[in-house]
Order: sequence, then structure tokens, then C-alpha cells
Amino acid sequence: MNVSFEQAFPVIGEDNMLALGAALGELLPEHGVITLQGDLGAGKTTLVRGLLKKLGHDGVVKSPTYTLVEPYHLAQRDIYHFDLYRLGSPDELEYMGFRDYFNERSLCLLEWPEKGGDFVPMVDWHICISIIEQGRLVKISR
Repeated sequence: MNVSFEQAFPVIGEDNMLALGAALGELLPEHGVITLQGDLGAGKTTLVRGLLKKLGHDGVVKSPTYTLVEPYHLAQRDIYHFDLYRLGSPDELEYMGFRDYFNERSLCLLEWPEKGGDFVPMVDWHICISIIEQGRLVKISR
């Protein structure tokens, strides 16, 4: 069954962003592609931190801004957290073996997916975080 929806959540504070990430950890597919969009400082990595902690990661979750990708190996799957913000050209992804990360065992979380051009595969879920006066507005669509 193919389900399509969009839901918006107002989020105030870091603890609530972590809680939303944890809730998403229960809903997201075991494998697939999730994109995260929002301005610098919007809370994309904080959301991912909550999601990873819910899925059993007990270590540090840092932004992959300089490394482009941070891998997390949990139970029976791999989670790859990408940040394409500093990518100079989508062609750089070819040299790092970008396509190899996307398989039946992996959940790939991509920040700044628009920088990846045609290298970004079909998206399963899209998360957009906007900064609003009282905190953040998180829109989730599928």
C-alpha cells in the first residue's frame, strides 16, 4: 500500500526535538532514504540524535558537516547520516562511493539533499524544519 501524507509539528526546545526524533525512530522504515532540510542551526542533527538514541546508539552523535557521512552500525542495519552542505559539486559523491551506502540494510539520512543533485535516490520520507518565533516547525511528508 502506498501512503502519502504531510504532518506539521510545532517544536519548542532541544528536548522536544530529541523527543520527536525518538518518536520518528519508531515510525521510520528499517531501510530507505530520509531527507532533512532546514537552515543552519534549525535542528536537523538534533532530530537525528534523538532518532539514533531511540534505535540504540549510546555514543556521541555529531554533525557530519566536515566528514560528509557518519556511519552507525546498529543491530541488523546500518544508518548513515550525511551532511552535503560543504559539497562543492554533486560529482564529488561519485568519488566517495555514495551509491554504495544505499542498500537493503541501510537507512540513509541526508541533510542538504539538494546539493546531491541526481545522485540522491528516491526519497521515502522528507523532513523540513523551519525556524519560527516560538521554536521550530517540523513538516514530515511521505
